[in-house]
Amino acid sequence: MNTSGNMAGSTANPKLVWAGRVITLLIALAFGMSAMMKFKGGPEFGEQSAKLGLPDSMRLPLAVLEITCVVVYLIPQTAVIGAILLTGYMGGAICTHLRIGDTFVVPHIVIALLLWLGIYLREPRLWALIPFRRTA
Repeated sequence: MNTSGNMAGSTANPKLVWAGRVITLLIALAFGMSAMMKFKGGPEFGEQSAKLGLPDSMRLPLAVLEITCVVVYLIPQTAVIGAILLTGYMGGAICTHLRIGDTFVVPHIVIALLLWLGIYLREPRLWALIPFRRTA
């Protein structure tokens, strides 16, 4: 048990690490499916992007950006940078929805929180940067 009251300096609990890996995989799959839908295109995607005010010419650049961020997120050495990039991507998605008056952005916020939860649980070095104190 860590006597300082936080998780920093603690050894990684294998169950937490695996939970983080599972969350990371689920988030990566969600972003990957989103990128594949953008690569595929189609009339449904065209209608949705038109509703959001995005021209069809943005479809491929967004797909490449999204899949690149996911790859960076999945590589352990660059996972934190990937989480930062995906957070920015989600911030852009939230802004795009709010710009057209769509205030239902809770799923975007949940995804952003889960991507950080996944990396936090699987990367004990983050515990020193973002300590959660336990009550006595």
